[in-house]
Amino acid sequence: MEISRKTDYALRMLAALVQNPDGVVSVRTAAKDNDVPYSFARSIQHDLALAGIVESTRGAHGGMRLAVDPRTTSLLKLVEAVQGPILISSCDYAGDDGGPCPRMAECHFNPIWCNAERMLRSYFDSVTLYQVVMEGKMPQMTGSFRLVGNKRKAKAATE
Repeated sequence: MEISRKTDYALRMLAALVQNPDGVVSVRTAAKDNDVPYSFARSIQHDLALAGIVESTRGAHGGMRLAVDPRTTSLLKLVEAVQGPILISSCDYAGDDGGPCPRMAECHFNPIWCNAERMLRSYFDSVTLYQVVMEGKMPQMTGSFRLVGNKRKAKAATE
């Protein structure tokens, strides 16, 4: 999974809104202050408004403001609003008909990709926009991984 440039820019612009929660920030100002090309910032603003993340106002004093509470809005919600679902592999739609990969049941790696995807989603969901921007927090994994058997493989081996 790669965080797109659009997502990076959107998060920078949203950070500017969190730092100015009472006022409206113009798209031009958010773009300039965060090194985002203005035309791209306009497109991002439009997408964030469609996703219900920001509210936009027009006019000389127009701009955008947060439409969500940054204290309860996770990075997962924001990343997925901009670039869609977080996916590590295409196992769920790699089949000829757009369905699951036909090799999924026998695949040694599918459980690893699925668990990695769950871990990444959980990581992004464990921190809010406010915590990152205003409190300087980030999630940290503690402990280590332990190896477990693959129930699907163990069952197939006993049959």
